Order: sequence, then structure tokens, then C-alpha cells
Amino acid sequence: MKDKIFKSLLFFSAVFILILTAGIIYALVGKSLQAFQEYGIWGFMSNAEWDPRSATEEYGALSFIVGTLYTSFFALIICIPFSFAVALFTGEYFKGRKVASIVGSIVNLLAGIPSIVFGLWGFYSIRPLAIELGVNAQGFGIFTSSVVLAMMIIPYASSLSSEYLTMVPKKLKEGAYSLGATRLEVITHVSIPMARSGIVSSFILALGRALGETMAVTMLIGNTNNIPSGLRDTGNTMASIIANQFGEADGLKLSALIAIGLLLFIITAIINLIAKLIMNKLTNA
Repeated sequence: MKDKIFKSLLFFSAVFILILTAGIIYALVGKSLQAFQEYGIWGFMSNAEWDPRSATEEYGALSFIVGTLYTSFFALIICIPFSFAVALFTGEYFKGRKVASIVGSIVNLLAGIPSIVFGLWGFYSIRPLAIELGVNAQGFGIFTSSVVLAMMIIPYASSLSSEYLTMVPKKLKEGAYSLGATRLEVITHVSIPMARSGIVSSFILALGRALGETMAVTMLIGNTNNIPSGLRDTGNTMASIIANQFGEADGLKLSALIAIGLLLFIITAIINLIAKLIMNKLTNA
């Protein structure tokens, strides 16, 4: 009887998740139809104009899509070497030692810090540094927001990667040591190949988290509705434009903002799907 009750709870939980997801998609699609009917799906995605003035009202998502991809992928490029190094430190070189436990606890602490705190840190630390480096006269822009975004996803990616490294069977590593392999050879030929699917998926999932980050990016990116041509430019992301203008929006503008949210939902879902496919392919390789 207990098994049947537990199985029923699991079943209803799974059904609830499906219903919740369907409800989110239904709400986003329904509220964004006005914008898609006005401009078309491709027309809305390929248009960089964002003009909320009533006389010349026109909305497009291209500049925000480009800003989102700029900040997220540059943040990922910064994230990979640092998070991989931390994962090797806690999951391999100092596994089981007190120092690894302390570093792991700090990483988990950083992963739970609200994004607004990272935004404040970036405003008073990274922004002055960007001004000193001559990246931007005001210190706002793609570079500043990407650096802060990277600091936010490093704990997430390193924690997941470390978990996958610790899951590598100890007997495999002991066998390599018995054959005369060095620590570096064991890591490069045993640990990393065995955990590669998890490590790659952790970076892709970190990218998915970066795509939807809102407050820290909103505080630092500059909030200009133009297509950024490089790291020195200001811009907006899909999440930041929603955060900035949703409260005062109505009519076609509100529909356009919800359509941007729907596009962000789809992009994030695609990223997660790619992570799953890569993980399955590397696992079966």
C-alpha cells in the first residue's frame, strides 16, 4: 500500500510539471499573439527597431537577442577555465581534504547569492575597472555585465563539474596508478574522459542560466535599445528589457515584451535540450 501511494504521488507530481509547463507556454503564446500578428514571427525576431512612441510605435527583438547572446557567450568563455580549475581542485587534487571542503562550501555559498548582490558588486568594482581599462567612458556595457555574469555562473558550473569528477570509479584510477600513471595522466586519461559528458553539460546548463539572468545585467549593461557591435558597446538583453519596461507597458508593447519572454523561454529550452543530447552522446561514446 505504501509503495502504491508513493508511486501515485510521483505520478501526480510528473503530471503537475507537464500541466505547469503547458500552462506557461499557453499563457506566453496567447499574450504574444498580438505582436506576432502585427509583425510576423520572423519579422519580429529580425527587426532591431524598438520605438514605444505612440505616433511611431514599432517593436522588434533583434537587438535584445544579440545582446543576450553577446553577454551569455562571453561570460561562458570567462567561466570555463576558472570553473574547470575549481572543479579539478575540489574533485581531484584535494578531494576528501579539509581545504576542498572549505572551497566547496564557499562555491555553494556563492551559487546561492542573489543576483542583485552581484549587480551591486559589479557596479562598485567591475564598472570602475572597466572605466580604468578604457572599455567604456561610463563603465556600463557588454564587457562589464559579462564579467559579472561569469562570476555568477562559475560557482554553478564548477560545483556540477566537481560532482561529476567525484563520481568517477575509484578502481579505474587505482588501476591507472598501478600501471605507473602520474596524477596528471590519471586526470587527463581517466577522470576527464569518464566525466566529460557531465562536465560539458554543466557548462551548457550554466549558459542556460546566464541567458535568463536579469537584475545584475540590467544594472550594468547600459540599457540602450541598439544592436551592440562589440564588448565596449552598451545594450540590452531579453531579460533586462522586460525588467525595465514591463511595469509601464500595455497594448502592443506589452504583447511585444511577452513575445520576447516566449523567445527567451524557447532559446533556454533549446540550450537545455542540446545539453541533454551532448550528455547522452558522450556517455554512449
